[in-house]
Amino acid sequence: RSRRPARVREPPMILVTRLDQSHLYLNAEYIQSVESTPDTHIVLVNGHSYVVTETDEEIVSRIIRYRQTVYGGGGVVRPALHVVNE
Repeated sequence: RSRRPARVREPPMILVTRLDQSHLYLNAEYIQSVESTPDTHIVLVNGHSYVVTETDEEIVSRIIRYRQTVYGGGGVVRPALHVVNE
């Protein structure tokens, strides 16, 4: 009987670019807010803040894409993502 390899789950990270063009992976599960003023500021639940070159729309899209990949659909309960348009 053959064993199926264990399913490897990708880490909950999204790639962003800092203003100095260096790249940083942020844990999508810990993003508390994303704001453009006009630079895009990402604040994590631990209070750390990052300024990135991507727009707020791009960041939210990456978070949504990540959550769709990880949590899927079809009745799976997943944490809420609230998009606030001002």
